[in-house]
Amino acid sequence: MGSNSDHGVMAVLPGNLLRVEQENIRDEQFEDLLRRPGVRIERIISHGHSTPPDEPYLQDWDEWVLVLQGKAELSLQGMGEWTLFPGDHLLIPAGVAHLVTYTDDSTIWLAIHIGEA
Repeated sequence: MGSNSDHGVMAVLPGNLLRVEQENIRDEQFEDLLRRPGVRIERIISHGHSTPPDEPYLQDWDEWVLVLQGKAELSLQGMGEWTLFPGDHLLIPAGVAHLVTYTDDSTIWLAIHIGEA
């Protein structure tokens, strides 16, 4: 196989979104998979984590989330409560305060941040 570096494109090694290398870590993990101007793709691994009720997320950009494994519950201000199972996805519009109210142990998310500065 040839290298794409001649065209100013860096080759990226393949990965597996469901593989968790460090099984014993209990902290919530955030891993940037790709960053480009205005777009960031992130993998999040939650272990029963939730957002403190007095610290909602409030972003100036859209965020599209997909649950790959586990279960998550979210509360979006003015938009209701949502339960996401594997394969379920949701767009969180810019400017909407939101909370993660529940995650199963070892919930794996894919988040795409759109319009992030």
